[in-house]
Amino acid sequence: MKKQFQKTLVYVMILSSVVSRINAQNTNDTIRVQQYVDDSIGTKEVQKNTLNYKSLIIPGAFITYGVAGLSIKNLKQLNLSTKVEINEHQPKQIQLDNYTQYAPAVMVYGLNAIGIKGKHNLRDRTIIYASSQLIAAAFTMPLKYLVKEERPDGSNTLSFPSGHAATAFSSAQFMFREYKDTNFWLSISGYPFAIFTGVYRMLNDKHWLGDVIAGAGFGILSTELAYWLFPKIDNLLRGKNKVKTSLSSTMVMPFYQNKIVGIGLVKTF
Repeated sequence: MKKQFQKTLVYVMILSSVVSRINAQNTNDTIRVQQYVDDSIGTKEVQKNTLNYKSLIIPGAFITYGVAGLSIKNLKQLNLSTKVEINEHQPKQIQLDNYTQYAPAVMVYGLNAIGIKGKHNLRDRTIIYASSQLIAAAFTMPLKYLVKEERPDGSNTLSFPSGHAATAFSSAQFMFREYKDTNFWLSISGYPFAIFTGVYRMLNDKHWLGDVIAGAGFGILSTELAYWLFPKIDNLLRGKNKVKTSLSSTMVMPFYQNKIVGIGLVKTF
């Protein structure tokens, strides 16, 4: 178990180091964006999207707790005592956790559909959410096979971390980021679903307490990384239509004025 803990810790530290280095290189960069409105040209300076280190405190603490719980005696005992407490009450096992993990994301799309707009449009938020799920899987799946922690029910050795909790909390964080600037109480309404999912992974005897807490941390971290990476991904997807970062650019645009339709060419140096 000590070797598993060391391997896991190294894996997490490597991932954190890569993120920190990339972010450090981009923190002070700025880009120039050429903005054209009708026949006038305006230029404004926009700060590149940066990763807020404060937003990493909570997921970092959750992940640290989960990793520490793999080898620290008192934390392992807490995992065991939580399982014993659950078994004593013998709650009814239900499979709703398979669906509630996606509930916050579904709510975001539903709210937008009825006119309660979030921060991003359909295309952009879909890219962000899909990215968060890919990042979460990149964190959790290798760790499951690296750590090989046995599930409480003994069904396999893929317990750490909880993938359901990672999905649930990444979805809840996605909802929070979409609505936090317009409706705070609405933005946090996804977390009860995430907590429900995590609790029922334990009630269904599929995960230890540390697995769920670590999964929550990886989920929140994945969504934060997805929002940070979105401008870069968006530029790649737009290809030739992406915003030019150089001061020299050419734009061809249609125009309509005084019932005359034409094509205009604008070039800046």
